[in-house]
Amino acid sequence: MNFKSFDLDARLLAGIEKAGYKVPTPVQQKVIPGAISGNDLIVTAQTGTGKTAAFVLPMLHKLLNKKRGSIRALIVTPTRELAAQVQRNIDELKCRTQLRSTTVYGGVNLNMQVKSLRRGVDILVACPGRLLDLMNRGHVALKGLDMLVLDEADRMLDMGFMPDIKRIVSRTPVNRQTMLFSATFPREIENLAKKILRNPSRISIGVSCPANTVSHSIFPVPQHLKSKLLLRILNDTDTNSVLVFTRTKRRAVRLASQIERKRYKVTSLHGDRSQGQRNAAIKGFRNGNYNIMVATDIAARGLDIEHISHVINFDMPDTTDDYIHRIGRTGRARKSGAAFTLTTSGDGKIVRKLENIMGEKINRKTLKDFDYGTPKPRNNYQSQRSRNRICA
Repeated sequence: MNFKSFDLDARLLAGIEKAGYKVPTPVQQKVIPGAISGNDLIVTAQTGTGKTAAFVLPMLHKLLNKKRGSIRALIVTPTRELAAQVQRNIDELKCRTQLRSTTVYGGVNLNMQVKSLRRGVDILVACPGRLLDLMNRGHVALKGLDMLVLDEADRMLDMGFMPDIKRIVSRTPVNRQTMLFSATFPREIENLAKKILRNPSRISIGVSCPANTVSHSIFPVPQHLKSKLLLRILNDTDTNSVLVFTRTKRRAVRLASQIERKRYKVTSLHGDRSQGQRNAAIKGFRNGNYNIMVATDIAARGLDIEHISHVINFDMPDTTDDYIHRIGRTGRARKSGAAFTLTTSGDGKIVRKLENIMGEKINRKTLKDFDYGTPKPRNNYQSQRSRNRICA
């Protein structure tokens, strides 16, 4: 099968070629025909499967054959990074058309976004908070909406956006086409789908397991030696493009500083960085100015950089879904990748869950000449107490 099999508008074939797409992925093979037919869809698919093009291509195809007017298609995403990625895909695929699209999200100048909207757009990519703000100010009207896409709905649930999503949907036409994409389907997402979709078709593409293009390794280590071990792993690894995940913003900042002291080109991505800093970090990582990025889970979804060779979990994620989303940053576009996870004695339960999902034991690794028995250093408070007892 090739993309011509979908009988898409001929103007889109140039965009498909520009994007480098050769053969449709499984999610594209299943979603595109149903979306073109106008069906409401519930799609379960992990990141890196080509799902963005799966809904963008039929969206562009249908809009090319309708009269232009107000906003006719809306794509709602949980993060600014994902919104920017979706916009890049749209820009590539619509390059030979006159369709217009723009992106709105928080953290950047609102007036610039208002000016873009006033010029007229066919497709709006938006994060929920900024979209509602613009709607309440009268800058966005969705009365003429034909198509609605909710991307990564489970992440929007995790981030507390469900009330905003419900408000947005309530202000769209009832007869719109709706497509809901989610890697997992907790009860709240199922309930939302029942309320906002009409007789949806369900499509599921291998979401329970990590991508088979990624190799997995576990590095058991005491908590106090994790930073030291990570630096050794980086020293022994081709660090051309490595994404390191931490659980907290503070740890991301501290770890990036430690890595930088070893003269690596490193940047960080976390919630305390401004939008300009985030954009600069992502751009620098994408073009090779930085070869290591330390990030919290804010980057686990929406960071679309195909050449990432290694994902290192400095901290084990809380759930198997989070693990799948994290390591989905490598092994993309059918390329191979590697996932390294530093584990401590308290990570046994989540490791066992992962192994049950994958159906095999994850390879354990240790480094030669690394002293795993180095004792935990005593902190200054403990040392002072000891000195006080001796003096007494």
